[in-house]
This record gives sequence, C-alpha cells and structure tokens, in this order.
Amino acid sequence: MFLSERCVWPYAYRRGTSPLIVSMPHVGTFIPHSVGRGLNDCAARRADTDWHLARLYDFLGELGATVVTALFSRYVIDVNRPPDGANLYPGRDTPKLCPADTFDREPLYREREPDAGEIARRVGTLWRPYHARLQREIARVLSVHGTAILWDAHSIVSVAPRLFEGRLADFNLGTADGAACDAALAQSLLAALKKHSPFTAVLNGRFKGGHITRAHGDPARGVHAIQMEMVEASYMDEISPYTFREAKAHAIRPILREQLEIATRWAIERPGSQRGAASRV
Repeated sequence: MFLSERCVWPYAYRRGTSPLIVSMPHVGTFIPHSVGRGLNDCAARRADTDWHLARLYDFLGELGATVVTALFSRYVIDVNRPPDGANLYPGRDTPKLCPADTFDREPLYREREPDAGEIARRVGTLWRPYHARLQREIARVLSVHGTAILWDAHSIVSVAPRLFEGRLADFNLGTADGAACDAALAQSLLAALKKHSPFTAVLNGRFKGGHITRAHGDPARGVHAIQMEMVEASYMDEISPYTFREAKAHAIRPILREQLEIATRWAIERPGSQRGAASRV
C-alpha cells in the first residue's frame, strides 16, 4: 500500500477563506519504493515535475486561497488525467494516466509497465482522494460565497517537441474552449496578461486545460475553472538541477497575483455571489 510507505498522504491541503481554490497537481516528487524499484535512472531526475510552484505562488495565503497540492510524483499517477486513461488531446502523443515514459520519451520502467490492476490501485489510493478533496472544497466555497474559482497551476519547459511545435507562450490560459469558465472572466484575465510586455500570453491555445479544469469547471453551477500553464524559463532553470531564479520570479509573481486578484474580485462582485448579493440589498 502506497500510504503505508512513510505514511505519505496523497496531497497537502490548506483551507482558505476566499472564493479561490488553487490546485497544484504536478508539484509532487514522492515515489514510493514499491514503484521506484522498477523505474529507470531517468525517473530520479523527475524532470517533468512542475518545479518550485509553491515558492512562486508564495502569496496565496495573503489572498485567502484554499490550496491543494499533490505530494506524489506524476510518474506514479497523473491526477490531471481522466481515470479511464482517455487522451485529452485525441491524435496527439501525450503522457498517460500512469506514464510509461518522460516528455522526452525516455522509458520510465525497466521491464513491465503497470498493469490494469496496478493502475486501478493507484487511482483508488491517490487519484480519487485528490479529486474528492477538490470536490469537497468546491462545495464548501460555493456554500459560503456562491461562486468558486478553481485555478489549476502548472509549469512546463518552454520547448517540448513531443507535445507541441516551437516555443510556448509565457502564459497559457485554458478553460476547455470556454466550457469551464465564464467567457468574460477569461477574456479579462487574458487582457491583463497582454499588458505585461515582453511576456506573451494566449487563451485556449496549445493547452486548453486538463482533466481538473474540464471535470470540475461548471459555470452554470458557479464553478469557474482556469488552467495556467506557464513556461519554467520565466522563473527557473529548465535543466537539472532546476534552480529557482528569484530575480526572474520577482517579475512574474506580481502578474500571477494580479490574475488571481482579478478572478477573486470577479467572483465576489458577480451577481449571485453571497457578498455581491449582500451589497445590493
């Protein structure tokens, strides 16, 4: 059992007071021995981790955000993929629910990849608890505020030929082509990003949001989910040992904070929100 190894829980959680919920599904680095003993040496680098996001988003407590972060490496299971393993981008070569290789196509397993039974165990012990926590927090925030903002935070290498051609934009917003978030909110976030030259930004471009955005975003119910995929080069070194660069981060943090402040303010002031309704009485 994974959870008996060092008693590691699937996620870390901090409860907040605002309408904002921040998910960080790819920051985890823990690989239990029961999995790690079957992996190749390349897995030790954990190259596809969303490195240093908690440090980059170190202001979340000041915004009253609820924060849910995965503790297990995505090499064990990717909680931002559907539990049935369906490809989020049909026709494109994308990593699996339980990845068999790295973004650079380096095989992760020495011999056998996880079979259906092993994948089901990982889904039950790691994937489902993460999503159950998100569901509980969304329900709680809706009950308090009437509106919930789910911000799914990610980072990635700026050039990954397996996944896309050329260099990514610095900031990539995804709302499942508008299905996961109010269109006006998404456009206001994009407009704010475009004011920050020389950084580049796009909405629903190469990244439209993963399973978390698509499964939990429900604008009709008051749940607005946005994925932010940003290039690692904007705040760190993209090659091992993946050093955090505070001078770069200093320029990025205010932009991220502005994004979350825009979304939170929109949630509080929109018709139907608890505070918005109170202000109109």
